[in-house]
Parts: sequence; structure tokens; C-alpha cells
Amino acid sequence: DGDLKFSLESVKKLKELMDENRHINPRMVVSTASYSPCDEKDLPEEFQSVCKREDAPMIFERLSLAVQEADLCEICANAACAGCF
Repeated sequence: DGDLKFSLESVKKLKELMDENRHINPRMVVSTASYSPCDEKDLPEEFQSVCKREDAPMIFERLSLAVQEADLCEICANAACAGCF
């Protein structure tokens, strides 16, 4: 994401944490607008620097979208790769 680089495994873990929060009964959870993966104890350590940024919610959302496709091969998830399709 921009000049930031993260491992694919960490981004997959981020998406898992964000998806878990979205699938909880909406009456029992705070609005997703106020949700931050930074509050999760299982958030990979390499995201701690992102948590200190004002644009952290947008960065996390873009990273989550990068691994959105369920059948996306791991090579294609890397933006530096070409010719995956």
C-alpha cells in the first residue's frame, strides 16, 4: 500500500480479523466505522506502525480488499507480479 509493504500472511490475518468483526450480530458490536483492527490482540506486529497513522482505516481496508478474492492465487496477490491471468 503506497510505500508500505507487508507479508501476504499478515494481510490474510488482517482480513480474517476484519471479517470476524463484520460477521458478528450488529446489535452486539460497535459500528464498523468505529472498529479498528489495532484493538485486536492477534493483529500481526508489522501493522503496529500503521495503527499510529491517521489514515490507518483506509490502509487496512485497501489491504483487506487486496486479498478479497477467495480463489486468488498467492502469486497474483503480489502487485509486483505480472501475467497471472
